[in-house]
Amino acid sequence: MPPHSNLKILRTIFSARMLVALLMGFSCGLPLLLTIDVLKAWMKIEGVDLSVIGLMSLVGLPYTIKFLWAPFLDRYVPPLFGRRRGWLIIAQSGLMISIIGLGTSSPAEHPGVMAFSAFLVTFFSASQDIVVDAYRREDIADAELGFASSLYINGYRMGMLLAGGGGLILADHIPFSLIYLIMGACLMPGIITTLLAPEPKINGNPPKSLQAAVIDPLMEYFSRPGALWILAFILLYKVGDSMASSMATPFYLDIGFSATEIGTVVKLIGFWATLAGALFGGILTLKIGMYASLWVFGILQSLSTACFALLAHFGSSIPALAAVIGFENLSSGMGTAAFVAFMAMMTDKRFTATQYALLSSLMGIPRVIASAPTGYAVKIMGWESFFIACALIAIPGLLILMKSSAFTLSSRQHSEIA
Repeated sequence: MPPHSNLKILRTIFSARMLVALLMGFSCGLPLLLTIDVLKAWMKIEGVDLSVIGLMSLVGLPYTIKFLWAPFLDRYVPPLFGRRRGWLIIAQSGLMISIIGLGTSSPAEHPGVMAFSAFLVTFFSASQDIVVDAYRREDIADAELGFASSLYINGYRMGMLLAGGGGLILADHIPFSLIYLIMGACLMPGIITTLLAPEPKINGNPPKSLQAAVIDPLMEYFSRPGALWILAFILLYKVGDSMASSMATPFYLDIGFSATEIGTVVKLIGFWATLAGALFGGILTLKIGMYASLWVFGILQSLSTACFALLAHFGSSIPALAAVIGFENLSSGMGTAAFVAFMAMMTDKRFTATQYALLSSLMGIPRVIASAPTGYAVKIMGWESFFIACALIAIPGLLILMKSSAFTLSSRQHSEIA
């Protein structure tokens, strides 16, 4: 896709559809920590046993298996507002009600009721994620997906900050039931956005049966040239970055930083650097195109990972820590924006919900599996060699990008013709 001119870039940045991407991202990020940090803090304050608190992590299961009901959302069209906006209104309304309902539960007296309420929150939240991802893909042109994805990511993080940071701060002043009522009300901008936004138009016909909604997306994808190369790229592009990030906090502590120093620098510098990286990365995809952006951001991610090895030489230097965290989060934010947009581009608009849910689940595999043995790797290799190895692991993903670039274009053309 040819890069945009400066005038087109400005028109894209200030368009209404980009505001929709930002607000929908905020709605998707808001519920996440309400069933993790805020809920567990509430349970601890109420004196719930730690084993029960640990088990509450299971309520997040819908986020990892959301692809199971994504075909249902591709197949059926609600009676009002259309296929995407109709399901989005249902998911957002159910999410608001379940968040407020979670606030009325009692952690100490009825933990089972609280767990069920939290499960409903994650189910409706995951459903909202499915539909928002599909909406963004169908509403935004391929050349603009990078910037739209960056706004979605930044909105998502703002929602997380409001719920996580804001919720915990409010906990010192008001009851948790009121906190959840406030957070439920904060979904209103997302609902209003859904009501005012246009229903996306797609080429071709959506699946006519549930069987077609399950089977056709897989058959369509694997009939494309280079489908396996694209999957390999999705698996490997951010694997080194994920492995390094999984051991970052133990590394900081091991070389002499205090928990307060880590928390302060990560929260202040890391958070804003990630926002800036996502925004700058989105703009750069408009300027130089998706393929070039993935190359540039992949190299920067690798270099920022190697900087952890340099930090081991500096030791507990706050300026060095700030520089490394700033660079790492900036490059990671840029890479994530382009990567999310790339996955969206790889979906057929007839089956966006199903294919994107599957690809995003695939993206999470390296974060879990490849990060699992990193502790053993550090014991064997030491910190410097470990981070250098994580930086070098980025090379296969970049080599596959060279191989898959031609397939990427033909894959998009294949889905458009279909």
